[in-house]
Amino acid sequence: MLDYFLLLNEPRRPWLDTDALKAKFLALSTKSHPDHFHGVGDEEKREVNQRFADLNAAFNGLRDPKARLLHLLELESGGKPKDVQRIPPGTLDLFVEVGQLGREVDAFLTEKAKVTSPMLKVPMFERAMEWADKLKALQQKVNLQRDALIAELQQLNPAWEAAAATGAPARQQTLPLERLEQIYRILSYAGRWTDQIQERSVLLSL
Repeated sequence: MLDYFLLLNEPRRPWLDTDALKAKFLALSTKSHPDHFHGVGDEEKREVNQRFADLNAAFNGLRDPKARLLHLLELESGGKPKDVQRIPPGTLDLFVEVGQLGREVDAFLTEKAKVTSPMLKVPMFERAMEWADKLKALQQKVNLQRDALIAELQQLNPAWEAAAATGAPARQQTLPLERLEQIYRILSYAGRWTDQIQERSVLLSL
């Protein structure tokens, strides 16, 4: 598999400065853009196009924290994380809260869809705004947890900086891969929760 870190001349690590990553990507992609290679043969043109596509894939894979962690875990352990459906430690309360509020909002949306009287639609709209506020508050909780995890990733960087060289037998033993996998799982859940909250927020506004 492609090593996105190597392709963008970045050391392997859980946290990256995304602004610096973007600047490096733009510099590399500008040099290798297909528009700079007019008149080359078909084989070289395919290589140039592939190189440019790989750079874009690497940038998109590293700028998003969840995608970056998945890629890093695959590189270090040789495979994708297992048991990704298991609720990660420390997320049970939020997991329950998201599920409960989601069911309550769905029940309200079902009730709202049955209302046809213009007089009844006014209080329904007011109730919809109240549910929207609750969803917004829940999204803030999800964001806080996500931000805390991103900050923790920066604290994990020294473990990679001090680790044995890539391919060394002792490398995996010195890396906090289990914690990295937990963070990856929580970020995955946070992404799903955000999608669910946003979907219901849109429905409430209709």
